[in-house]
Amino acid sequence: MKIESMPGSSGYLDLYPERKVSYFKNSYVLGLTVVAGIGGLLFGYDTGVISGALLYIKDDFEEVKQSSFLQETIVSMALVGAIIGAAVGGWINDAYGRKKATLVADVVFAVGSIVMAAAPDPYVLILGRLFVGLGVGVASVTAPVYIAEASPSEIRGGLVSTNVLMITGGQFLSYLVNLAFTEVPGTWRWMLGVSGVPAVIQFSFMLFLPESPRWLFMKNKRTNAIDVLSKIYDIARLEDEIDYLTAQSEEEHQKRCDARWMDVFKSKEIRLAFLAGAGLQAFQQFTGINTVMYYSPTIVQMAGFQSNQLAILLSLIIAALNAAGTILGIYLIDHFGRTKLALTSLFGVFVSLLILSVAFFFESSDSTNGLYGWIAIIGLALYISSFSPGMGPVPWTVNSEIYPEAYRGICGGMSATVNWVANLIVAQSFLSLVEAAGTGPTFLIFAGVAVVAIVFVIMFVPETQGLTFEEVERIWKERAWGRDPGTESLLEQGNES
Repeated sequence: MKIESMPGSSGYLDLYPERKVSYFKNSYVLGLTVVAGIGGLLFGYDTGVISGALLYIKDDFEEVKQSSFLQETIVSMALVGAIIGAAVGGWINDAYGRKKATLVADVVFAVGSIVMAAAPDPYVLILGRLFVGLGVGVASVTAPVYIAEASPSEIRGGLVSTNVLMITGGQFLSYLVNLAFTEVPGTWRWMLGVSGVPAVIQFSFMLFLPESPRWLFMKNKRTNAIDVLSKIYDIARLEDEIDYLTAQSEEEHQKRCDARWMDVFKSKEIRLAFLAGAGLQAFQQFTGINTVMYYSPTIVQMAGFQSNQLAILLSLIIAALNAAGTILGIYLIDHFGRTKLALTSLFGVFVSLLILSVAFFFESSDSTNGLYGWIAIIGLALYISSFSPGMGPVPWTVNSEIYPEAYRGICGGMSATVNWVANLIVAQSFLSLVEAAGTGPTFLIFAGVAVVAIVFVIMFVPETQGLTFEEVERIWKERAWGRDPGTESLLEQGNES
């Protein structure tokens, strides 16, 4: 079969334009995406809520107020949990399915939120943060893969990006919740405890949603898979999708019955795919996004705005820009392409980081001139406006579609782990780096990383817009072994390197 006639490919859609799926016609896929995306909401909410809650935790626990180490541990323990959760989440996805992995993440997250809300001391609070992080880590692996595997290829990028919108929406919501509970008795307990509500909601809805059809085919549950596909596609396209997935499933079983994480490094084509996916995840963090999301009030105050209220208000605006940019990214990612969007985004990030660096260089030498503070705020806004449509959704979308089916859970988990490790490194080092080198040089370092990221995307990340999973796999085979159609891939040879 030629690629042009494959269901879901751009050629296939040109032959059958009436089979294109609209966001608004297929309400089932949209509903599935929104429910699965609640995992992203949990991710985003937990990222943002701790910055406000920590102010009140210090008031309740004197030992926290006196110990910077305890404060850092309370913040970062969720990241430690997320690293573990992402690493384990890939295995859970492949062994037990995307649906069960989501349910497990919800239970763990809800338990963590209850432990945090009821914590009698900071050490129990830290334990709760670990549980919440475990849930977030599993969810960060599962949601993009689940959405991608249940989405028609022509709108897959936009739907996977909806998960990123939920992340940024969760961050914005966390700022609003922080403001809402500032005058309520128990302040931080409510801020942290209310995060369990979305987990319970997702768990309840997820019980009635199906497993990923591709995972069902991979596990030889053909009847169940066809039942799911019938809810996603119309009759005209359904038969083609069933035949295509059946053929691909048989090929996957012939290639390999089980996949191990070490095989990722033994197979050249999988190694190249993982390099692209993990590299994107690392650069997403090392270009400084979570310094902005974790420390935006601090950065605003560094720029000369000492009022807490003004700092929080400006940070809320930054979070709103982040969410708005992600909405734009949902449209652009399936119309502009993944690599073009990432490169445009990174160029804007580079320029904005230069503006921030220059503003802080001059602000430190002329602290009486408020102009540089406003230039820094403009640079911050430009940074978020550049980052959120591109480098926000692109790494998650690309990682959900570049790996062969047998490796999708394992590689997705490993790349998400890279993201969380990079997140932890940046979050833990930013203030120390500012103190040691200065704010201007710190943002200049991030600008240098953005340049390296641009080169990386050009060299290692292929365009996957509108392609089926199998067409993407063929790209890696060609990159690994050339375009000779007679060349046999390592997936077909087994574990040979």
